Amino acid sequence: MATVRIVMRQKPNKDGTLPLCLRITKDRKTSFIHLGYSLKESDWDAEKNRVKKSYPNSARLNNYLAKKLADATNGALEVETKKAHVSARAVKSKIKPNAGATFSPQAADYLTALKNGGKYNQYTADKPRIGHFKEFLKGEDIAFSDITPGMLEKFEIWLKSAYKPKGNKKRISDRTIANHLVTIRSVFAHARKNEVITKELSPFGEGGVKISFPDTNKVGIEPEDVEKLENLTLDDPRHEHARKLWLFSFYFAGMRISDVFRLKWSDFTNYRLHYSMGKNDKGGSLKIPDKAIEILKFYEQFKENSDDLVFPELKGVDLSDEFIAQKKIAFKTSAIDKILRLYVAPAAKVDKKITMHISRHTFAGMAGDTIPIQMLQKLYRHSHVSTTIGYQGNFIHKDADDALDAVINKTNNKPKP
Repeated sequence: MATVRIVMRQKPNKDGTLPLCLRITKDRKTSFIHLGYSLKESDWDAEKNRVKKSYPNSARLNNYLAKKLADATNGALEVETKKAHVSARAVKSKIKPNAGATFSPQAADYLTALKNGGKYNQYTADKPRIGHFKEFLKGEDIAFSDITPGMLEKFEIWLKSAYKPKGNKKRISDRTIANHLVTIRSVFAHARKNEVITKELSPFGEGGVKISFPDTNKVGIEPEDVEKLENLTLDDPRHEHARKLWLFSFYFAGMRISDVFRLKWSDFTNYRLHYSMGKNDKGGSLKIPDKAIEILKFYEQFKENSDDLVFPELKGVDLSDEFIAQKKIAFKTSAIDKILRLYVAPAAKVDKKITMHISRHTFAGMAGDTIPIQMLQKLYRHSHVSTTIGYQGNFIHKDADDALDAVINKTNNKPKP
């Protein structure tokens, strides 16, 4: 029968500390699993296999070690129950976590999972946030048990006061701080998925850190500004292309630019567009507005076959590699947004900010409260109507405006003596 113990290995690290490990012994052969902690020999009670009180947070660490020992013992029993003859190495492969039991290796494993999953946008956003947390820790690794609500509160304070984005005079926003906490929470969730930690170690949720996002203003351009863009013709083909892309997105209820770039000619049949939204794979079809048909007629001259992409941005890109595809989309979107902001908007005499995503806000603003919410859900391709209600709430102002007028106008309607 295999035996599992927590031991301090006698191979010192560069700083002189000794690593704590699970030692698995079976048939006089041993294997070791590092637990992600290294202590001074004076902080370890070898006789009782416990961390001494001289070590900071010794009680929390001892609880953690006891849990890891129990889990490892159960894992050894499970594998031996299923198979009579197993080696120490086989037992180790059963109970060893996918990565180290501290934050840094799990964060690295989390980022690798995002990359392998093709999630370029989330990868590029979360990687620097993890970097900022490591900077706050002064480059040192940390056990999950030591990431407490109090520590995360200090991290928030550090982000607000000590951290300053490079090349940016403004301090970091509250929303960006919330995004940092979400990333740390995601690493905790990833570690739980890897069975490295349990739910009880998480500093988030009930009794812990609650992440709240500040409200953001979602503002589109006015209907007359859309008309200006429609009536505009630009000499530079790049600028004209950006204008057409923006209008095409708007004509399809503010279709996300990532979906616009991926459209194929085969998606259009019988004057309807059939496509699944990339964000949630929500499918459906829409009639092709006459104004969108005019744009499609222009790009039809470049059509090579029915499976060809309508727009040129992703032509030649291996769309089966989702990470590369998302990376290309991000770069192309940034370039299009720059053209819209610097050239198209001034040429149209539109004094508001224009980006590809603004087309979605513009459609929502013009829809207001005149279109049934269930129909908007279908147009936006939201999986849940609650998402549509929350999103459209940014653009419905009539009731609030009427209530404001009702109070203010009381002064005008007051009977004269």
